[in-house]
Amino acid sequence: MRIQNLVSVAAFLAVAIPWSGMAWAEGNLASRATRLPDMMIDSATLNLSQTEFELETGKYYRWRIVHDGGEEFQIVAPDLFRNSWIDQVVIEDLEVQPMGLYAIEFDDEGTIDVWFVPIRPGNFDFWVDGYENRGLAGTFVVR
Repeated sequence: MRIQNLVSVAAFLAVAIPWSGMAWAEGNLASRATRLPDMMIDSATLNLSQTEFELETGKYYRWRIVHDGGEEFQIVAPDLFRNSWIDQVVIEDLEVQPMGLYAIEFDDEGTIDVWFVPIRPGNFDFWVDGYENRGLAGTFVVR
């Protein structure tokens, strides 16, 4: 009987010990997203207030994009979006939960928040379609 108990304890420890060192996410990750600096789009001067973002894989982020409405702009970030889990896109307090994302378009003044988790490291470019050579471009550096 004692040998069976020892075998049971050994089997339990063989399974439990590897699991004890694993890190587990705690709580609601959605409530603790790291907010990136707001990216303001100035259509008069063709300027972005932020052109580089440094991120970590596996970390939850909120990217707020604010457009002054001077001109219709489409922000394209296909490599970043393809290499991230997109949780939601919030447009003026309306939420969209997409299965993927290619670009975000502003037809008028407004704010759009993209909530995402980068899952692959790399340098991922973003730009305003048609204006990338005029200064409306940047990079996400994901480590």
